[in-house]
Amino acid sequence: MKILAIDDQQLILLSLEKRLQELGYQVQTAESGKEGLMLVKEFQPNLVIVDINMPDISGLDVVQEIRSSSNERIPIMVMSGNTDENVITQGFDLDIDDYMKKPVSLNEVVARVKRIIGTPETTVKKSKKASQVIQEYCVGVVIPCYNEAERLSGKDFLDFSFENLGYNLCFVNDGSTDNTLEVLREIQKGNEDHITVYDCAKNGGKAEAVRQGMLHMAKDPQYNYIGFLDADLSTDFRDFDDLVKTLGNSNYKIVNGSRMARMGAEIAKESARAIISKTINLMIRTILRMPFNDTQCGAKVMDKDIVKVAFEKPFLTKWLFDVEMFKRISNHYGRKKALEIICEQPLKRWVHADGSKLSFKDSAKIGIQLLQIAVHYRKKSSSSEQTTVSTNSSKVVEAA
Repeated sequence: MKILAIDDQQLILLSLEKRLQELGYQVQTAESGKEGLMLVKEFQPNLVIVDINMPDISGLDVVQEIRSSSNERIPIMVMSGNTDENVITQGFDLDIDDYMKKPVSLNEVVARVKRIIGTPETTVKKSKKASQVIQEYCVGVVIPCYNEAERLSGKDFLDFSFENLGYNLCFVNDGSTDNTLEVLREIQKGNEDHITVYDCAKNGGKAEAVRQGMLHMAKDPQYNYIGFLDADLSTDFRDFDDLVKTLGNSNYKIVNGSRMARMGAEIAKESARAIISKTINLMIRTILRMPFNDTQCGAKVMDKDIVKVAFEKPFLTKWLFDVEMFKRISNHYGRKKALEIICEQPLKRWVHADGSKLSFKDSAKIGIQLLQIAVHYRKKSSSSEQTTVSTNSSKVVEAA
């Protein structure tokens, strides 16, 4: 029994292909509608599984072409994050056999496949029992690591990447002097489809590690969103997934996690660190002229088009790059627009992890660094405003 899967996101295709092959199906994949239509003729599948939103030809166009050009009626299943009622209705009007809305359990996908075309006579091997979910969005997650060999929880990362299909965890080794790189390679082993290791030969600090990782992930067209997360998992994976859902269900372009204490949240900080954080946050709010409660939370996710704006150039500081990132966005879009596209979302759970690299001695330097940021980006903003005024003046002169 042959199955053709068509989707522009490779993470989804690889997961689907692996599970179906385990069950004994012959599987071919295509990353575009055009490629998929070619394979329909060459591969002659017993079932086609197709996404709706693809850059070249939409899934509905693929369905229409198959139905109009094929002499035999090939069963077709749609698996898509598009939940528009009109699109779903149009799909059934084109005679599809099933419509699955992402996120969807891989077990459910398999059950629907078996219902339509049956079960292969031979199964290659039994699949894992743990539930796996094909996510609505493909997300790249950058995780900066410097001498994290003793703190990295490989099991937590492996469990998340296995259960949440559509995520790629990109560990950035920031020139570690311990065996962090070896630990990361071991975590990646056998999971190369969903885990990436990006090795920086020299230690450049957290800001540069995150920057390099974000730019690296942004090169891959399959990701809807790209974000970053601390290696100590002080921000829970469930909270990070909530940030992604907020981004996907809104017009925001960046969602920032916030460790702001609120009723029902499990937020634990050292008391001294909490006092320092409040003082620093007051200074940051003054510089940004934005009502943020917590810019320094190590959990953020954003549209891919924001990455170039925020990360194209190296940062001035190693620890306050978050402030610089928001300042760059504000200078690029204007403060009013920036406030409309940035969302600050309180985390449900966050715990300060032992072994944090930011010492109290480092905290004493933050005031000076914030002053440097304020001066540097105020000059950039003023220069940009002058350019705009000059351009507008030129247009007035030309019109005259």
